[in-house]
Amino acid sequence: MALFRIRFSAGLQYRAAAIAGISTQFAWGFMEILAFMAFYRSNPAAFPMEFSHLVSYIWVQQAFLALIMPWGVGGKVVETIVNGNISYELARPMSLYNRWFFETIADRVSRFILRCAPILIVALVVPEPFRMTLPPSLPQLGMFAAAILLTLCVVTAFCILDYISVFYTMSRFSGTIFVITADFFAGGYIPLPFFPEPLRKVVELSPFGAMQNLPLRIYSGDIAGMHAVRGIALQIFWLAVMVIIGKMLMKYSLKRVVAQGG
Repeated sequence: MALFRIRFSAGLQYRAAAIAGISTQFAWGFMEILAFMAFYRSNPAAFPMEFSHLVSYIWVQQAFLALIMPWGVGGKVVETIVNGNISYELARPMSLYNRWFFETIADRVSRFILRCAPILIVALVVPEPFRMTLPPSLPQLGMFAAAILLTLCVVTAFCILDYISVFYTMSRFSGTIFVITADFFAGGYIPLPFFPEPLRKVVELSPFGAMQNLPLRIYSGDIAGMHAVRGIALQIFWLAVMVIIGKMLMKYSLKRVVAQGG
């Protein structure tokens, strides 16, 4: 918790970066909505989500992007591995996995706090059809809150697996394809209901389906009731699996670390 507070406080200092990020997210959100609108105008019945649900999906995605994106964090961690400064981290009397986990979460939460409110406020007041709708019920909002917190943890556990891979590749860019693939199959570019049916079923059961796909579809109303409960249970399962695998890989990797000839 001490590491979380230190990294969280440091992250709140980057206000200029937050303003730049907000403007980028507004542009991306409107661009996505306009692109989908062009397709929906031709035949709305041909698509698996109502357009209002899709608009809510996109705005919530932009507002919570810092919590749910599998990219954009961990640069300092990768740098310490590549340049050999990982040896200083190993001298600290604490679990390296736990340190990276909570520092990464702190980075995400600090970015989220600086960016979320302006995006949500604008998304709720812009005219139709660009306006985001509120969840249909309080239980739905509660399930969304639980799913978004679990998504934060699942994505962080996934990113640490990416960090560990740098022990073997020794490249700052080795995880690029790794995280882009995760973002695609998590619904970062196209919501999973738009995927072909056989592929969608497989992806929904994978770790990617337990990322941003679930909370965004719960909020928009595309998933509700027991389907949402099963999705949250799947998130807990994949979180446990990835944390266990991550800790095992970390233990194995640290036994083989050689820093600057030492």
